[in-house]
Amino acid sequence: MYCVFCNIVAGTEPARIHYQDDDVIVFDNRLRWAPTMILVMPKKHMTQAEMWNTYMHKIGPVAVEMGTRMCPNGYRILSNFGRDAMQSQDHAHLHLLGGTHLGPYA
Repeated sequence: MYCVFCNIVAGTEPARIHYQDDDVIVFDNRLRWAPTMILVMPKKHMTQAEMWNTYMHKIGPVAVEMGTRMCPNGYRILSNFGRDAMQSQDHAHLHLLGGTHLGPYA
């Protein structure tokens, strides 16, 4: 099964990487909903539910560190579960958005 995020982790697809350790990787999202839009994710392929239930102790601190560093005036962290929520990739991930006033929720 093809997974673009697994290929980015493996180094076979290009990405602007901001952070990585043994378990977590952070890189620019190709989508541009906000001036700063990065993805924070486990390197291991897993579902959103698996990430939230077993991996947030590794993902959460990295997301907060990156948000604080890259968006000092504030940021938003989003996590989509399933197609109705517009999850387009099966590999678990968080969206971190900032760099502007983000306005109210939809």
